[in-house]
Amino acid sequence: LKKEATEFPATLIRLDGATLEKFAIKNDAEAGRIVKNLEHSQWIVASVEKKAVAKNPLPPFTTSTLQQDAFRRLGFSAKQTMMVAQQLYEGIELGEGSVGLITYMRTDSVNISQDALTAAYEFLKREYGNAYALPTPRRFKTKSKGAQEAHEAIRPTDPSRTPESIKESVDRRQFRLYELIWRRFVATQMPQAIFDATTIDINAGVAVFRANGQTMKFDGFLKIYPVKFAEVTLPECVPQESITLVHLEPHQHFTEPPPRYTEASLIKVLEKNGIGRPSTYAPTISTIQDRKYVEKDDQRHLVPTEIGYMVNDLLVEHFPQIVDIQFTATMEEKLDSIAEGDSEWQPIIKEFYVPFEKNLEAKYEAVKKHEVTETTDEMCEKCAKPMVVKLGRFGKFLACSGFPECRSTKTLKNQQNTIGMKCPKCIEGDVITRRTKRRRMFYGCSRYPACDYASWVDPRNPKEEKMTEETSKEKTEDLPA
Repeated sequence: LKKEATEFPATLIRLDGATLEKFAIKNDAEAGRIVKNLEHSQWIVASVEKKAVAKNPLPPFTTSTLQQDAFRRLGFSAKQTMMVAQQLYEGIELGEGSVGLITYMRTDSVNISQDALTAAYEFLKREYGNAYALPTPRRFKTKSKGAQEAHEAIRPTDPSRTPESIKESVDRRQFRLYELIWRRFVATQMPQAIFDATTIDINAGVAVFRANGQTMKFDGFLKIYPVKFAEVTLPECVPQESITLVHLEPHQHFTEPPPRYTEASLIKVLEKNGIGRPSTYAPTISTIQDRKYVEKDDQRHLVPTEIGYMVNDLLVEHFPQIVDIQFTATMEEKLDSIAEGDSEWQPIIKEFYVPFEKNLEAKYEAVKKHEVTETTDEMCEKCAKPMVVKLGRFGKFLACSGFPECRSTKTLKNQQNTIGMKCPKCIEGDVITRRTKRRRMFYGCSRYPACDYASWVDPRNPKEEKMTEETSKEKTEDLPA
Protein backbone atom coordinates (compact mmCIF):
# COMPACT_ATOMS: atom_id res chain seq x y z
CA LEU A 1 0.00 0.00 0.00
CA LYS A 2 1.04 3.60 -0.47
CA LYS A 3 0.22 7.03 0.88
CA GLU A 4 1.93 9.87 -0.90
CA ALA A 5 5.59 8.78 -1.15
CA THR A 6 5.50 6.20 1.65
CA GLU A 7 4.92 2.53 0.86
CA PHE A 8 4.09 0.06 3.64
CA PRO A 9 2.90 -3.58 3.93
CA ALA A 10 -0.50 -4.73 5.20
CA THR A 11 -1.85 -8.25 5.77
CA LEU A 12 -5.33 -9.66 5.12
CA ILE A 13 -7.02 -10.37 8.49
CA ARG A 14 -10.77 -10.57 7.72
CA LEU A 15 -12.85 -11.59 4.72
CA ASP A 16 -16.64 -11.35 4.39
CA GLY A 17 -16.88 -10.38 8.05
CA ALA A 18 -15.02 -13.49 9.30
CA THR A 19 -11.56 -13.48 10.86
CA LEU A 20 -9.15 -15.54 8.79
CA GLU A 21 -7.52 -18.47 10.57
CA LYS A 22 -4.20 -19.95 9.49
CA PHE A 23 -4.54 -21.80 6.16
CA ALA A 24 -8.14 -20.52 5.78
CA ILE A 25 -7.50 -19.92 2.06
CA LYS A 26 -7.25 -23.47 0.76
CA ASN A 27 -5.73 -23.24 -2.71
CA ASP A 28 -4.30 -21.08 -5.51
CA ALA A 29 -7.65 -20.77 -7.30
CA GLU A 30 -9.34 -19.33 -4.20
CA ALA A 31 -6.43 -16.95 -3.61
CA GLY A 32 -6.58 -15.86 -7.26
CA ARG A 33 -10.28 -15.00 -7.01
CA ILE A 34 -9.67 -12.89 -3.88
CA VAL A 35 -6.79 -11.03 -5.54
CA LYS A 36 -8.88 -10.32 -8.65
CA ASN A 37 -11.76 -8.89 -6.59
CA LEU A 38 -9.45 -6.75 -4.45
CA GLU A 39 -7.68 -5.18 -7.41
CA HIS A 40 -10.83 -3.25 -8.25
CA SER A 41 -11.75 -2.27 -4.67
CA GLN A 42 -11.41 1.09 -2.97
CA TRP A 43 -8.87 1.09 -0.14
CA ILE A 44 -10.11 3.22 2.77
CA VAL A 45 -8.60 3.68 6.25
CA ALA A 46 -11.07 2.19 8.75
CA SER A 47 -9.26 2.92 12.03
CA VAL A 48 -5.95 4.12 13.44
CA GLU A 49 -4.76 3.10 16.90
CA LYS A 50 -1.64 4.46 18.57
CA LYS A 51 -0.25 3.38 21.91
CA ALA A 52 2.98 3.09 23.85
CA VAL A 53 4.26 -0.47 24.30
CA ALA A 54 6.77 -1.35 27.01
CA LYS A 55 9.22 -4.27 26.72
CA ASN A 56 10.73 -5.71 29.89
CA PRO A 57 14.24 -7.16 30.23
CA LEU A 58 14.64 -10.91 30.58
CA PRO A 59 15.49 -12.45 33.98
CA PRO A 60 19.15 -13.10 34.85
CA PHE A 61 20.61 -16.37 33.64
CA THR A 62 20.05 -19.79 35.15
CA THR A 63 22.08 -22.77 33.94
CA SER A 64 19.36 -23.68 31.45
CA THR A 65 18.86 -20.22 29.97
CA LEU A 66 22.61 -19.58 29.85
CA GLN A 67 23.16 -22.75 27.83
CA GLN A 68 20.28 -21.88 25.50
CA ASP A 69 21.38 -18.28 24.92
CA ALA A 70 25.06 -19.18 24.54
CA PHE A 71 24.03 -21.70 21.87
CA ARG A 72 21.85 -19.20 19.99
CA ARG A 73 24.06 -16.12 20.29
CA LEU A 74 27.58 -17.54 20.49
CA GLY A 75 27.26 -20.99 18.90
CA PHE A 76 28.57 -22.69 22.06
CA SER A 77 27.53 -26.26 22.85
CA ALA A 78 26.12 -26.92 26.33
CA LYS A 79 29.35 -28.69 27.31
CA GLN A 80 31.49 -25.83 26.05
CA THR A 81 29.34 -23.25 27.86
CA MET A 82 29.71 -25.03 31.18
CA MET A 83 33.46 -25.51 30.72
CA VAL A 84 34.03 -21.80 30.06
CA ALA A 85 31.63 -20.77 32.84
CA GLN A 86 33.58 -22.99 35.26
CA GLN A 87 36.77 -21.13 34.32
CA LEU A 88 35.12 -17.75 34.92
CA TYR A 89 33.77 -18.96 38.27
CA GLU A 90 37.00 -20.47 39.54
CA GLY A 91 39.01 -17.34 38.82
CA ILE A 92 40.96 -15.40 36.23
CA GLU A 93 44.33 -13.76 36.87
CA LEU A 94 43.79 -10.01 36.89
CA GLY A 95 46.02 -7.24 38.25
CA GLU A 96 44.50 -7.77 41.70
CA GLY A 97 45.25 -11.51 41.66
CA SER A 98 42.97 -14.43 40.81
CA VAL A 99 39.36 -13.20 40.69
CA GLY A 100 36.15 -15.18 40.24
CA LEU A 101 34.24 -13.24 37.61
CA ILE A 102 30.82 -14.89 37.94
CA THR A 103 28.72 -16.56 40.62
CA TYR A 104 28.11 -20.33 40.72
CA MET A 105 27.00 -21.52 37.30
CA ARG A 106 24.86 -24.53 38.26
CA THR A 107 21.58 -23.03 39.44
CA ASP A 108 17.92 -22.86 38.51
CA SER A 109 17.21 -19.77 40.62
CA VAL A 110 16.73 -16.19 39.36
CA ASN A 111 17.21 -14.63 42.81
CA ILE A 112 19.65 -11.73 43.13
CA SER A 113 21.30 -10.66 46.39
CA GLN A 114 20.69 -7.19 47.76
CA ASP A 115 24.42 -6.39 47.54
CA ALA A 116 24.41 -7.17 43.81
CA LEU A 117 21.28 -5.07 43.24
CA THR A 118 22.85 -2.10 45.03
CA ALA A 119 26.12 -2.48 43.10
CA ALA A 120 24.23 -2.60 39.78
CA TYR A 121 22.24 0.53 40.64
CA GLU A 122 25.37 2.49 41.60
CA PHE A 123 27.19 1.38 38.45
CA LEU A 124 24.30 2.33 36.12
CA LYS A 125 23.76 5.69 37.81
CA ARG A 126 27.47 6.52 37.57
CA GLU A 127 28.05 5.30 34.00
CA TYR A 128 24.69 5.94 32.26
CA GLY A 129 22.85 8.48 34.42
CA ASN A 130 19.58 8.46 36.34
CA ALA A 131 17.48 7.72 33.24
CA TYR A 132 19.00 4.23 32.99
CA ALA A 133 19.15 3.30 36.70
CA LEU A 134 16.11 1.88 38.49
CA PRO A 135 15.78 3.41 41.99
CA THR A 136 13.64 0.41 43.02
CA PRO A 137 15.34 -2.94 42.25
CA ARG A 138 13.63 -5.32 39.84
CA ARG A 139 13.32 -8.79 41.32
CA PHE A 140 12.34 -12.00 39.56
CA LYS A 141 10.45 -15.11 40.62
CA THR A 142 11.68 -18.57 39.68
CA LYS A 143 9.20 -20.40 37.44
CA SER A 144 11.11 -23.62 36.74
CA LYS A 145 9.37 -26.80 37.86
CA GLY A 146 11.08 -28.16 40.97
CA ALA A 147 13.62 -25.33 41.07
CA GLN A 148 16.01 -25.27 44.02
CA GLU A 149 16.87 -21.91 45.54
CA ALA A 150 20.26 -22.80 47.04
CA HIS A 151 22.17 -20.41 44.76
CA GLU A 152 21.65 -17.03 43.15
CA ALA A 153 21.17 -16.52 39.46
CA ILE A 154 24.31 -16.49 37.30
CA ARG A 155 25.68 -12.95 37.41
CA PRO A 156 28.98 -11.05 37.47
CA THR A 157 30.52 -10.91 40.94
CA ASP A 158 31.07 -7.18 40.46
CA PRO A 159 28.81 -5.32 37.97
CA SER A 160 31.37 -2.50 37.67
CA ARG A 161 33.87 -4.98 36.20
CA THR A 162 32.85 -4.45 32.58
CA PRO A 163 33.75 -6.88 29.81
CA GLU A 164 36.14 -4.35 28.27
CA SER A 165 38.01 -3.97 31.53
CA ILE A 166 38.96 -7.68 31.62
CA LYS A 167 39.31 -8.30 27.88
CA GLU A 168 43.11 -8.44 27.90
CA SER A 169 43.16 -11.00 30.73
CA VAL A 170 40.85 -13.65 29.21
CA ASP A 171 40.68 -15.62 25.99
CA ARG A 172 38.09 -14.99 23.31
CA ARG A 173 35.56 -17.59 24.51
CA GLN A 174 35.82 -16.44 28.13
CA PHE A 175 35.34 -12.83 27.06
CA ARG A 176 32.27 -13.60 24.94
CA LEU A 177 30.55 -15.63 27.65
CA TYR A 178 31.37 -13.13 30.38
CA GLU A 179 30.06 -10.30 28.22
CA LEU A 180 26.80 -12.22 27.68
CA ILE A 181 26.36 -12.85 31.43
CA TRP A 182 27.33 -9.29 32.37
CA ARG A 183 24.97 -7.66 29.86
CA ARG A 184 22.06 -9.92 30.79
CA PHE A 185 22.43 -9.15 34.51
CA VAL A 186 22.99 -5.41 34.22
CA ALA A 187 20.00 -5.13 31.85
CA THR A 188 17.72 -6.60 34.53
CA GLN A 189 18.18 -3.43 36.59
CA MET A 190 17.47 -0.99 33.77
CA PRO A 191 14.14 0.61 32.73
CA GLN A 192 11.78 -0.85 30.16
CA ALA A 193 12.27 -0.10 26.49
CA ILE A 194 9.38 2.01 25.18
CA PHE A 195 7.99 1.74 21.64
CA ASP A 196 5.37 3.80 19.84
CA ALA A 197 3.10 1.21 18.20
CA THR A 198 0.62 2.05 15.45
CA THR A 199 -2.08 -0.22 14.02
CA ILE A 200 -3.97 0.78 10.88
CA ASP A 201 -6.97 -1.23 9.62
CA ILE A 202 -7.88 -0.69 5.97
CA ASN A 203 -11.14 -1.69 4.28
CA ALA A 204 -11.00 -3.06 0.73
CA GLY A 205 -14.50 -4.14 -0.27
CA VAL A 206 -15.39 -7.20 1.82
CA ALA A 207 -11.79 -7.53 3.07
CA VAL A 208 -9.94 -5.88 5.94
CA PHE A 209 -6.15 -5.48 5.91
CA ARG A 210 -3.98 -4.53 8.88
CA ALA A 211 -0.66 -2.67 8.93
CA ASN A 212 1.47 -2.70 12.09
CA GLY A 213 4.28 -0.28 12.77
CA GLN A 214 6.59 0.43 15.67
CA THR A 215 9.35 2.90 16.41
CA MET A 216 11.56 3.01 19.47
CA LYS A 217 10.91 5.95 21.78
CA PHE A 218 13.34 5.03 24.60
CA ASP A 219 15.92 2.24 24.41
CA GLY A 220 16.02 1.50 28.16
CA PHE A 221 17.64 -1.90 28.84
CA LEU A 222 18.26 -2.39 25.11
CA LYS A 223 21.18 0.01 25.47
CA ILE A 224 23.05 -2.79 27.27
CA TYR A 225 21.34 -5.98 26.07
CA PRO A 226 20.33 -5.64 22.38
CA VAL A 227 17.35 -7.69 21.22
CA LYS A 228 16.41 -8.02 17.56
CA PHE A 229 13.36 -6.03 16.53
CA ALA A 230 12.23 -4.37 13.32
CA GLU A 231 11.27 -0.71 13.20
CA VAL A 232 8.39 -0.15 10.77
CA THR A 233 7.35 3.44 10.17
CA LEU A 234 3.80 4.01 8.94
CA PRO A 235 2.56 7.26 7.36
CA GLU A 236 0.19 9.53 9.27
CA CYS A 237 -3.35 8.39 8.43
CA VAL A 238 -6.85 9.36 9.52
CA PRO A 239 -10.09 7.34 9.24
CA GLN A 240 -11.93 7.48 5.88
CA GLU A 241 -8.74 8.49 4.10
CA SER A 242 -8.01 6.80 0.75
CA ILE A 243 -4.93 4.60 0.33
CA THR A 244 -3.33 3.56 -2.96
CA LEU A 245 -2.81 -0.11 -3.76
CA VAL A 246 0.68 -0.77 -5.12
CA HIS A 247 0.41 -4.54 -5.61
CA LEU A 248 -1.12 -7.66 -4.08
CA GLU A 249 1.16 -10.56 -3.25
CA PRO A 250 -0.37 -13.94 -2.29
CA HIS A 251 1.97 -16.18 -0.27
CA GLN A 252 1.73 -19.96 -0.28
CA HIS A 253 2.48 -21.77 2.98
CA PHE A 254 2.79 -25.48 3.68
CA THR A 255 2.29 -27.34 6.93
CA GLU A 256 5.62 -28.60 8.22
CA PRO A 257 6.60 -31.14 10.85
CA PRO A 258 8.10 -29.78 14.08
CA PRO A 259 11.79 -28.93 13.65
CA ARG A 260 14.40 -31.27 15.06
CA TYR A 261 15.86 -30.40 18.43
CA THR A 262 18.96 -28.30 18.80
CA GLU A 263 20.92 -28.41 22.04
CA ALA A 264 19.13 -25.23 23.15
CA SER A 265 15.59 -26.43 22.40
CA LEU A 266 16.29 -29.85 23.95
CA ILE A 267 17.48 -28.22 27.19
CA LYS A 268 14.30 -26.13 27.23
CA VAL A 269 12.13 -29.25 26.93
CA LEU A 270 14.12 -31.10 29.62
CA GLU A 271 13.61 -28.20 32.01
CA LYS A 272 9.92 -27.84 31.13
CA ASN A 273 9.26 -31.52 31.89
CA GLY A 274 11.29 -31.54 35.10
CA ILE A 275 13.87 -33.97 33.74
CA GLY A 276 17.35 -33.57 35.17
CA ARG A 277 18.96 -30.71 37.00
CA PRO A 278 21.17 -27.77 35.94
CA SER A 279 24.24 -29.93 36.50
CA THR A 280 22.98 -32.75 34.24
CA TYR A 281 21.81 -30.96 31.06
CA ALA A 282 25.25 -30.64 29.47
CA PRO A 283 26.49 -34.16 30.42
CA THR A 284 23.24 -35.71 29.12
CA ILE A 285 23.53 -33.99 25.74
CA SER A 286 27.24 -34.82 25.50
CA THR A 287 26.57 -38.49 26.31
CA ILE A 288 24.02 -39.06 23.55
CA GLN A 289 26.49 -37.54 21.07
CA ASP A 290 29.56 -39.36 22.40
CA ARG A 291 27.72 -42.68 22.15
CA LYS A 292 26.64 -41.83 18.60
CA TYR A 293 22.91 -42.00 19.39
CA VAL A 294 22.52 -38.63 17.67
CA GLU A 295 24.71 -36.41 15.52
CA LYS A 296 24.50 -32.79 14.44
CA ASP A 297 23.60 -31.84 10.89
CA ASP A 298 24.91 -28.72 9.15
CA GLN A 299 22.19 -26.64 10.83
CA ARG A 300 23.21 -27.93 14.29
CA HIS A 301 20.05 -30.01 14.67
CA LEU A 302 20.34 -33.27 16.60
CA VAL A 303 19.56 -36.13 14.21
CA PRO A 304 19.06 -39.71 15.51
CA THR A 305 21.48 -42.29 14.13
CA GLU A 306 20.61 -45.87 13.31
CA ILE A 307 22.21 -46.98 16.58
CA GLY A 308 20.11 -44.39 18.38
CA TYR A 309 16.90 -45.75 16.85
CA MET A 310 17.86 -49.31 17.84
CA VAL A 311 18.67 -48.39 21.45
CA ASN A 312 15.46 -46.38 21.75
CA ASP A 313 13.33 -49.21 20.33
CA LEU A 314 14.95 -51.71 22.69
CA LEU A 315 14.39 -49.54 25.77
CA VAL A 316 10.79 -48.72 24.83
CA GLU A 317 10.03 -52.41 24.29
CA HIS A 318 11.71 -53.82 27.39
CA PHE A 319 11.88 -50.89 29.88
CA PRO A 320 8.85 -48.69 29.06
CA GLN A 321 8.51 -47.39 32.62
CA ILE A 322 12.11 -46.18 32.85
CA VAL A 323 12.01 -44.14 29.63
CA ASP A 324 8.61 -42.59 30.39
CA ILE A 325 8.85 -38.81 30.83
CA GLN A 326 6.36 -38.74 33.68
CA PHE A 327 8.25 -41.47 35.56
CA THR A 328 11.51 -39.54 35.28
CA ALA A 329 9.94 -36.26 36.45
CA THR A 330 8.14 -37.99 39.34
CA MET A 331 11.36 -39.68 40.46
CA GLU A 332 13.09 -36.27 40.45
CA GLU A 333 10.35 -34.92 42.73
CA LYS A 334 10.68 -37.88 45.10
CA LEU A 335 14.46 -37.44 45.30
CA ASP A 336 13.93 -33.73 46.04
CA SER A 337 11.57 -34.72 48.82
CA ILE A 338 14.27 -36.97 50.30
CA ALA A 339 16.88 -34.20 50.01
CA GLU A 340 14.58 -31.77 51.82
CA GLY A 341 13.97 -34.24 54.66
CA ASP A 342 10.26 -34.67 53.90
CA SER A 343 10.50 -38.36 52.93
CA GLU A 344 12.47 -41.43 53.97
CA TRP A 345 14.75 -42.74 51.24
CA GLN A 346 14.37 -46.46 51.93
CA PRO A 347 10.68 -46.86 50.88
CA ILE A 348 11.15 -44.77 47.74
CA ILE A 349 14.25 -46.61 46.57
CA LYS A 350 12.71 -49.99 47.44
CA GLU A 351 9.52 -49.17 45.50
CA PHE A 352 11.63 -48.50 42.40
CA TYR A 353 14.52 -50.93 42.68
CA VAL A 354 12.85 -54.22 43.66
CA PRO A 355 10.64 -54.52 40.52
CA PHE A 356 13.38 -52.98 38.37
CA GLU A 357 15.94 -55.58 39.53
CA LYS A 358 13.55 -58.46 38.74
CA ASN A 359 12.79 -57.04 35.29
CA LEU A 360 16.51 -56.50 34.62
CA GLU A 361 17.34 -60.10 35.49
CA ALA A 362 14.59 -61.36 33.20
CA LYS A 363 15.77 -59.14 30.34
CA TYR A 364 19.35 -60.37 30.64
CA GLU A 365 18.02 -63.76 29.56
CA ALA A 366 15.43 -62.54 27.05
CA VAL A 367 17.33 -59.76 25.26
CA LYS A 368 20.20 -61.02 23.19
CA LYS A 369 22.87 -58.99 21.44
CA HIS A 370 21.29 -57.65 18.27
CA GLU A 371 23.46 -57.71 15.20
CA VAL A 372 22.39 -56.28 11.87
CA THR A 373 23.52 -58.74 9.23
CA GLU A 374 22.09 -58.62 5.71
CA THR A 375 23.27 -60.73 2.80
CA THR A 376 24.27 -59.04 -0.47
CA ASP A 377 25.21 -60.07 -4.00
CA GLU A 378 28.59 -58.35 -3.71
CA MET A 379 31.68 -60.55 -3.45
CA CYS A 380 34.77 -59.91 -1.33
CA GLU A 381 37.67 -58.61 -3.46
CA LYS A 382 40.19 -60.51 -1.30
CA CYS A 383 38.68 -63.99 -0.81
CA ALA A 384 35.64 -64.01 -3.13
CA LYS A 385 33.20 -64.81 -0.32
CA PRO A 386 29.85 -62.96 -0.13
CA MET A 387 29.85 -59.55 1.56
CA VAL A 388 27.27 -58.89 4.28
CA VAL A 389 25.89 -55.67 5.77
CA LYS A 390 26.83 -55.13 9.41
CA LEU A 391 26.19 -52.34 11.88
CA GLY A 392 29.11 -50.57 13.52
CA ARG A 393 29.53 -47.50 15.70
CA PHE A 394 29.20 -45.19 12.73
CA GLY A 395 26.38 -46.96 10.87
CA LYS A 396 26.13 -49.80 8.38
CA PHE A 397 29.10 -51.11 6.38
CA LEU A 398 30.00 -54.05 4.17
CA ALA A 399 32.11 -56.82 5.70
CA CYS A 400 33.33 -60.17 4.43
CA SER A 401 31.25 -63.15 5.58
CA GLY A 402 34.55 -64.99 6.10
CA PHE A 403 35.38 -62.92 9.19
CA PRO A 404 37.59 -63.37 11.22
CA GLU A 405 39.75 -65.18 8.66
CA CYS A 406 39.13 -62.33 6.21
CA ARG A 407 38.77 -58.84 7.65
CA SER A 408 37.92 -57.04 4.43
CA THR A 409 35.44 -54.19 4.85
CA LYS A 410 33.95 -51.64 2.52
CA THR A 411 31.88 -48.49 2.85
CA LEU A 412 28.23 -49.05 2.04
CA LYS A 413 27.42 -46.70 -0.83
CA ASN A 414 23.99 -45.66 0.40
CA GLN A 415 25.50 -44.90 3.82
CA GLN A 416 27.74 -42.22 2.35
CA ASN A 417 25.05 -39.55 2.52
CA THR A 418 25.15 -38.61 -1.15
CA ILE A 419 23.55 -35.32 -2.12
CA GLY A 420 22.60 -36.37 -5.65
CA MET A 421 25.39 -34.84 -7.72
CA LYS A 422 28.70 -35.93 -9.19
CA CYS A 423 32.00 -34.58 -7.92
CA PRO A 424 32.73 -31.31 -9.77
CA LYS A 425 36.46 -32.05 -9.71
CA CYS A 426 36.81 -35.65 -10.94
CA ILE A 427 33.28 -36.18 -12.37
CA GLU A 428 33.51 -39.89 -11.45
CA GLY A 429 32.74 -39.86 -7.72
CA ASP A 430 29.64 -38.69 -5.87
CA VAL A 431 29.56 -35.69 -3.55
CA ILE A 432 28.88 -36.93 -0.02
CA THR A 433 28.53 -35.29 3.38
CA ARG A 434 31.23 -36.17 5.90
CA ARG A 435 32.37 -34.94 9.31
CA THR A 436 35.72 -33.87 10.68
CA LYS A 437 37.13 -35.14 13.98
CA ARG A 438 35.56 -32.05 15.52
CA ARG A 439 32.19 -33.21 14.14
CA ARG A 440 31.79 -30.28 11.74
CA MET A 441 30.11 -31.27 8.48
CA PHE A 442 31.69 -30.76 5.06
CA TYR A 443 31.26 -31.99 1.47
CA GLY A 444 33.78 -34.28 -0.19
CA CYS A 445 34.23 -36.79 -2.98
CA SER A 446 33.32 -40.45 -2.40
CA ARG A 447 36.55 -41.42 -4.21
CA TYR A 448 38.84 -39.91 -1.56
CA PRO A 449 41.86 -40.19 -1.43
CA ALA A 450 41.93 -40.65 -5.22
CA CYS A 451 40.09 -37.32 -5.44
CA ASP A 452 40.70 -34.70 -2.74
CA TYR A 453 37.72 -32.45 -3.53
CA ALA A 454 36.38 -30.86 -0.32
CA SER A 455 34.16 -27.86 0.42
CA TRP A 456 32.78 -26.15 3.49
CA VAL A 457 29.68 -25.13 1.53
CA ASP A 458 27.03 -27.16 -0.31
CA PRO A 459 28.35 -27.40 -3.92
CA ARG A 460 24.77 -27.11 -5.18
CA ASN A 461 25.01 -23.50 -4.06
CA PRO A 462 26.46 -21.29 -6.84
CA LYS A 463 28.34 -19.26 -4.21
CA GLU A 464 30.31 -22.32 -3.11
CA GLU A 465 33.57 -21.63 -1.30
CA LYS A 466 36.32 -24.22 -1.55
CA MET A 467 38.49 -25.07 1.42
CA THR A 468 41.88 -23.53 1.71
CA GLU A 469 44.84 -25.90 1.62
CA GLU A 470 45.22 -25.53 5.40
CA THR A 471 41.59 -26.23 6.33
CA SER A 472 41.29 -29.01 3.76
CA LYS A 473 43.93 -30.97 5.66
CA GLU A 474 41.85 -30.76 8.85
CA LYS A 475 38.74 -32.01 7.10
CA THR A 476 40.24 -34.83 5.09
CA GLU A 477 42.69 -36.26 7.61
CA ASP A 478 40.07 -38.54 9.14
CA LEU A 479 38.53 -39.86 5.90
CA PRO A 480 38.86 -43.59 5.21
CA ALA A 481 41.67 -44.67 2.93
